[in-house]
Amino acid sequence: MKETYFLPETMHQKSLKMLQEIQQYTHRQNITFAPEHSALLILDMQKYFLHESSHAYIPSAPALIPGIRDLIKAYATKDMPIIFTQHMNSPQNAKMMGTWWKDLIREKNPLREITDEFDTTSGIIIKKSQYDAFYETPLEDILQKKKITQMVIGGVMTNLCCETTARSAFVRGFEVFFTIDGTATYNERLHLATLLNLSYGFAIPVRVSELLAILRGEK
Repeated sequence: MKETYFLPETMHQKSLKMLQEIQQYTHRQNITFAPEHSALLILDMQKYFLHESSHAYIPSAPALIPGIRDLIKAYATKDMPIIFTQHMNSPQNAKMMGTWWKDLIREKNPLREITDEFDTTSGIIIKKSQYDAFYETPLEDILQKKKITQMVIGGVMTNLCCETTARSAFVRGFEVFFTIDGTATYNERLHLATLLNLSYGFAIPVRVSELLAILRGEK
Protein backbone atom coordinates (compact mmCIF):
# COMPACT_ATOMS: atom_id res chain seq x y z
CA MET A 1 0.00 0.00 0.00
CA LYS A 2 2.82 2.42 0.76
CA GLU A 3 4.93 3.84 -2.05
CA THR A 4 7.34 6.71 -2.62
CA TYR A 5 5.64 8.67 -5.37
CA PHE A 6 7.26 12.00 -4.49
CA LEU A 7 11.03 12.42 -4.56
CA PRO A 8 12.84 15.78 -4.50
CA GLU A 9 14.30 15.19 -7.95
CA THR A 10 10.99 14.17 -9.55
CA MET A 11 8.41 16.32 -7.74
CA HIS A 12 8.40 19.02 -10.41
CA GLN A 13 7.42 16.66 -13.21
CA LYS A 14 5.17 14.49 -11.04
CA SER A 15 3.12 17.43 -9.73
CA LEU A 16 2.86 18.93 -13.21
CA LYS A 17 1.53 15.62 -14.52
CA MET A 18 -1.02 15.45 -11.68
CA LEU A 19 -2.17 19.00 -12.40
CA GLN A 20 -2.66 18.10 -16.06
CA GLU A 21 -4.62 14.97 -15.12
CA ILE A 22 -7.13 16.85 -12.98
CA GLN A 23 -7.31 20.02 -15.09
CA GLN A 24 -10.61 19.10 -16.77
CA TYR A 25 -12.26 18.63 -13.35
CA THR A 26 -10.99 21.87 -11.84
CA HIS A 27 -13.45 24.67 -11.05
CA ARG A 28 -11.59 27.92 -10.36
CA GLN A 29 -14.70 30.11 -10.49
CA ASN A 30 -12.50 33.14 -11.24
CA ILE A 31 -10.84 32.87 -7.82
CA THR A 32 -7.30 34.19 -7.76
CA PHE A 33 -4.73 33.84 -5.03
CA ALA A 34 -4.56 36.99 -2.89
CA PRO A 35 -1.69 36.49 -0.41
CA GLU A 36 -2.68 39.44 1.78
CA HIS A 37 -6.01 37.75 2.54
CA SER A 38 -4.59 34.27 3.05
CA ALA A 39 -3.26 32.06 5.81
CA LEU A 40 -0.89 29.11 5.49
CA LEU A 41 -2.12 25.97 7.23
CA ILE A 42 0.40 23.14 7.68
CA LEU A 43 -1.25 19.97 8.90
CA ASP A 44 0.37 17.34 11.12
CA MET A 45 3.95 17.42 9.83
CA GLN A 46 4.93 15.44 12.90
CA LYS A 47 7.72 12.96 13.47
CA TYR A 48 5.05 10.28 13.79
CA PHE A 49 4.56 10.53 10.02
CA LEU A 50 8.08 11.59 9.02
CA HIS A 51 10.38 9.16 10.85
CA GLU A 52 11.11 5.85 9.15
CA SER A 53 11.02 4.14 12.55
CA SER A 54 7.29 4.89 12.88
CA HIS A 55 4.69 2.45 11.58
CA ALA A 56 2.79 5.49 10.27
CA TYR A 57 5.74 6.73 8.20
CA ILE A 58 4.70 8.31 4.89
CA PRO A 59 7.49 7.65 2.35
CA SER A 60 6.67 10.70 0.22
CA ALA A 61 6.36 13.14 3.14
CA PRO A 62 10.06 14.05 3.53
CA ALA A 63 10.07 15.34 -0.05
CA LEU A 64 7.51 17.99 0.96
CA ILE A 65 9.77 19.63 3.51
CA PRO A 66 11.80 22.01 1.27
CA GLY A 67 8.71 23.40 -0.47
CA ILE A 68 6.73 23.84 2.74
CA ARG A 69 9.74 25.42 4.40
CA ASP A 70 9.93 27.94 1.54
CA LEU A 71 6.24 28.74 1.97
CA ILE A 72 6.73 29.24 5.72
CA LYS A 73 9.63 31.59 5.06
CA ALA A 74 7.65 33.55 2.45
CA TYR A 75 4.68 33.96 4.78
CA ALA A 76 6.91 34.87 7.73
CA THR A 77 8.74 37.48 5.66
CA LYS A 78 5.43 39.18 4.87
CA ASP A 79 4.17 38.72 8.45
CA MET A 80 1.17 36.75 7.23
CA PRO A 81 -0.56 34.06 9.31
CA ILE A 82 1.02 30.61 9.58
CA ILE A 83 -0.78 27.88 11.49
CA PHE A 84 0.61 24.45 12.31
CA THR A 85 -1.56 21.63 13.56
CA GLN A 86 -0.39 18.89 15.89
CA HIS A 87 -2.59 15.82 16.04
CA MET A 88 -2.87 14.11 19.42
CA ASN A 89 -5.46 11.89 21.03
CA SER A 90 -6.57 10.72 24.42
CA PRO A 91 -9.06 7.89 24.93
CA GLN A 92 -11.60 10.58 25.80
CA ASN A 93 -11.35 12.66 22.61
CA ALA A 94 -10.42 9.99 20.06
CA LYS A 95 -14.00 8.92 19.30
CA MET A 96 -13.97 6.96 16.01
CA MET A 97 -10.23 7.57 15.56
CA GLY A 98 -9.58 4.99 18.25
CA THR A 99 -11.97 2.47 16.72
CA TRP A 100 -10.70 2.96 13.19
CA TRP A 101 -6.93 3.12 13.75
CA LYS A 102 -6.43 1.46 17.17
CA ASP A 103 -3.09 3.23 17.69
CA LEU A 104 -3.31 6.85 18.88
CA ILE A 105 -0.76 9.66 18.95
CA ARG A 106 -0.68 10.27 22.67
CA GLU A 107 0.63 13.23 24.65
CA LYS A 108 3.68 11.32 25.87
CA ASN A 109 4.69 9.96 22.47
CA PRO A 110 7.99 11.67 21.48
CA LEU A 111 6.99 11.36 17.82
CA ARG A 112 4.08 13.74 18.41
CA GLU A 113 6.39 16.73 17.87
CA ILE A 114 6.36 18.74 14.66
CA THR A 115 9.46 18.12 12.57
CA ASP A 116 12.56 20.10 13.57
CA GLU A 117 12.93 21.07 9.89
CA PHE A 118 10.35 23.82 10.39
CA ASP A 119 10.67 27.07 12.32
CA THR A 120 7.36 27.07 14.15
CA THR A 121 8.17 30.27 16.09
CA SER A 122 6.80 32.37 13.24
CA GLY A 123 3.37 30.75 13.51
CA ILE A 124 0.72 29.38 15.82
CA ILE A 125 0.50 25.72 16.84
CA ILE A 126 -2.96 24.32 17.49
CA LYS A 127 -3.69 20.83 18.76
CA LYS A 128 -6.42 18.77 17.17
CA SER A 129 -7.98 15.39 17.86
CA GLN A 130 -9.83 14.66 14.60
CA TYR A 131 -9.13 14.86 10.86
CA ASP A 132 -10.87 18.23 10.68
CA ALA A 133 -8.58 21.01 11.93
CA PHE A 134 -11.67 23.14 12.66
CA TYR A 135 -13.25 20.58 14.98
CA GLU A 136 -13.07 21.77 18.60
CA THR A 137 -10.06 24.02 17.88
CA PRO A 138 -9.63 27.82 17.76
CA LEU A 139 -8.77 27.75 14.05
CA GLU A 140 -11.88 29.49 12.74
CA ASP A 141 -11.70 32.20 15.41
CA ILE A 142 -8.04 32.86 14.57
CA LEU A 143 -8.82 33.21 10.86
CA GLN A 144 -11.83 35.45 11.44
CA LYS A 145 -9.95 37.76 13.79
CA LYS A 146 -7.24 38.16 11.16
CA LYS A 147 -9.88 38.75 8.46
CA ILE A 148 -8.63 35.80 6.43
CA THR A 149 -10.70 34.70 3.44
CA GLN A 150 -8.27 32.31 1.74
CA MET A 151 -6.39 29.30 3.01
CA VAL A 152 -3.36 27.46 1.62
CA ILE A 153 -3.24 23.86 2.81
CA GLY A 154 -0.18 21.64 3.04
CA GLY A 155 0.94 18.69 5.14
CA VAL A 156 -0.27 15.13 5.73
CA MET A 157 -2.22 13.04 5.04
CA THR A 158 -3.61 14.24 1.72
CA ASN A 159 -6.75 12.09 1.84
CA LEU A 160 -7.49 12.33 5.56
CA CYS A 161 -6.70 15.47 7.55
CA CYS A 162 -5.83 17.66 4.57
CA GLU A 163 -8.89 16.72 2.54
CA THR A 164 -11.29 16.85 5.48
CA THR A 165 -10.01 20.26 6.54
CA ALA A 166 -10.25 21.58 2.97
CA ARG A 167 -13.89 20.51 2.77
CA SER A 168 -14.60 22.00 6.20
CA ALA A 169 -12.96 25.29 5.18
CA PHE A 170 -15.09 25.40 2.03
CA VAL A 171 -18.39 25.04 3.89
CA ARG A 172 -17.25 27.83 6.22
CA GLY A 173 -16.80 30.18 3.27
CA PHE A 174 -13.02 30.11 2.83
CA GLU A 175 -11.40 29.95 -0.61
CA VAL A 176 -9.08 26.95 -0.44
CA PHE A 177 -5.81 26.50 -2.32
CA PHE A 178 -4.71 22.89 -1.97
CA THR A 179 -1.04 22.18 -2.67
CA ILE A 180 -0.47 19.26 -5.01
CA ASP A 181 3.19 18.88 -4.06
CA GLY A 182 2.82 20.24 -0.52
CA THR A 183 0.69 17.32 0.67
CA ALA A 184 1.36 13.58 0.78
CA THR A 185 -0.21 10.27 1.73
CA TYR A 186 0.62 6.57 1.49
CA ASN A 187 0.32 6.16 -2.26
CA GLU A 188 -0.32 8.02 -5.48
CA ARG A 189 -3.81 6.62 -6.09
CA LEU A 190 -5.08 8.01 -2.79
CA HIS A 191 -3.35 11.33 -3.43
CA LEU A 192 -4.80 11.73 -6.92
CA ALA A 193 -8.28 10.71 -5.76
CA THR A 194 -8.28 13.59 -3.28
CA LEU A 195 -7.07 16.05 -5.90
CA LEU A 196 -9.85 14.97 -8.27
CA ASN A 197 -12.57 15.29 -5.64
CA LEU A 198 -11.40 18.57 -4.16
CA SER A 199 -10.71 20.29 -7.47
CA TYR A 200 -14.20 19.41 -8.67
CA GLY A 201 -16.11 20.88 -5.77
CA PHE A 202 -14.06 22.27 -2.91
CA ALA A 203 -10.60 23.65 -3.61
CA ILE A 204 -8.19 25.01 -6.19
CA PRO A 205 -5.23 22.68 -6.78
CA VAL A 206 -1.92 24.52 -6.96
CA ARG A 207 1.76 23.70 -7.08
CA VAL A 208 4.03 25.15 -4.41
CA SER A 209 6.18 26.87 -7.05
CA GLU A 210 3.12 28.74 -8.35
CA LEU A 211 2.33 30.10 -4.89
CA LEU A 212 5.94 31.05 -4.21
CA ALA A 213 6.17 32.96 -7.49
CA ILE A 214 3.15 35.06 -6.49
CA LEU A 215 4.38 35.54 -2.92
CA ARG A 216 7.77 36.71 -4.22
CA GLY A 217 6.23 39.06 -6.74
CA GLU A 218 7.51 37.04 -9.67
CA LYS A 219 4.06 36.39 -11.16
